[in-house]
Amino acid sequence: MLDSSFAAVVPMVCVTLAALAALVAESFRGKGEDMPIGGLGAIGLGFALVGCVLLWGRNQSSFGIIQADNFGLFVSITICIVGLLTIAFSGQVIRRDGLPVGEYYALLLFAIAGMIMMAVASDLLTIFLALEILSISIYVLTGLRRDSPTGIEAAFKYFLLGAFSSAFFLYGIALTYALTGSTRLDRIGTWMAAEGMNVSPMMLVALGLLLVGFAFKISAVPFHMWTPDAYEGAPTLVTGFMSTGVKAAAFAAFVRVFLSAFEPLRADWTPVLWGLAMATMVVGTVVGVAQSNVKRMLAYSSIAHAGYLLVGLVAANDIGKASILFYLLVYAVTNVGAFGIIALLSSRDRPHDELRDFTGLWYSRPALAGLMTVFLLSLGGLPPTAGFVAKWYVFSAAIRAGYVDLAVVGMLTSVISVFFYLRVVVMMYMTDPADQPDRPAIGLLPLAALVLSTIVLFYLGILPTRVLDLAADSVGTIF
Repeated sequence: MLDSSFAAVVPMVCVTLAALAALVAESFRGKGEDMPIGGLGAIGLGFALVGCVLLWGRNQSSFGIIQADNFGLFVSITICIVGLLTIAFSGQVIRRDGLPVGEYYALLLFAIAGMIMMAVASDLLTIFLALEILSISIYVLTGLRRDSPTGIEAAFKYFLLGAFSSAFFLYGIALTYALTGSTRLDRIGTWMAAEGMNVSPMMLVALGLLLVGFAFKISAVPFHMWTPDAYEGAPTLVTGFMSTGVKAAAFAAFVRVFLSAFEPLRADWTPVLWGLAMATMVVGTVVGVAQSNVKRMLAYSSIAHAGYLLVGLVAANDIGKASILFYLLVYAVTNVGAFGIIALLSSRDRPHDELRDFTGLWYSRPALAGLMTVFLLSLGGLPPTAGFVAKWYVFSAAIRAGYVDLAVVGMLTSVISVFFYLRVVVMMYMTDPADQPDRPAIGLLPLAALVLSTIVLFYLGILPTRVLDLAADSVGTIF
């Protein structure tokens, strides 16, 4: 089967079938009956992971619009890991908050299928289709708590701004097709290379429209305004999921389009991305310092991390390309773990997302306090966590490419960001335990997922070479 023309779509088909199975299971689930629908999702993601492993190194193509090269498979594996971790945290949270079980898992899996499609798509229209599949699922997941006015408002804002960004992206595809006669990335790249120095204004307009669409999805400044409200209003597990999975899929498509199809125009788009990276790092860090809500603080942290990833894209050398993949993996594991702890410590009436809610966590839940500390230190880029290695390689790539200014600003903003991560650590360890709120017990499965995430972060921080080599080999399959 892996040798057929359908081989490249196997991972996303596995996830889609799991989503359909979740819908069917929900239709047969009696009221109040507990059915392991999350297990169906985990099985589907497990088969998708196996499919990615079996496809590794084969560079399979399906229908000319799906390219299961190692680059797309690396991102697909990252997305599957995000999905499995999210499902591991979800069971306890869904029962506690009374969320619709079937809808939640089905939407989660459909979003993952869209993300995988976006990571392996080699056609602009396919990328747009994947973008809409994941976006619509995320919009609904953001407002899944129908009794939460904040969640409904966040979903509405996200939907409106997302619709505008999709329109920009679609107009960019239309102009690109009008100029090149194709939406296939390889054919667009061939046409661009043949044009050489004959860059028309319409070509630059098409490039700019596509850039706006991607910048919105990765939360780059000034297209980041939806991020804090959406992250705060959405259920916490959904926030962790969309802050990692959406960013991984969007960056995969971003890199594939700009460093493959639009590579001949690098001299035109590099200064723009330089400015976006600079503004995104500074705004995400400076505004994040002023936040007292942890979910909003992590939202601005996510914006800053998008800036660091853009540094690797601007550098566009071999180290920069590989560092993007490694950074996405590290950031995904770290952020899902951090949001998972926030979600598990919440109650139905108390979201546990204010800074004061972490008061004395070390005294009541020392294991969770220790795990949260590791995730926060990794987000801050401190050794020996994987966050340090990820930032080191991104900034090294910038310096080797001659963008010392970006590396300096990146390092300075990383130092500043440590301040708002350490604020949470101080609240956990150095505040009066008498003021601590009531905290629910944590199940064995989510606790095991948190411990496994921590082990991965230390492994990638101490022995990163093997994964970095895989990332370096992966980027060579599309450039």
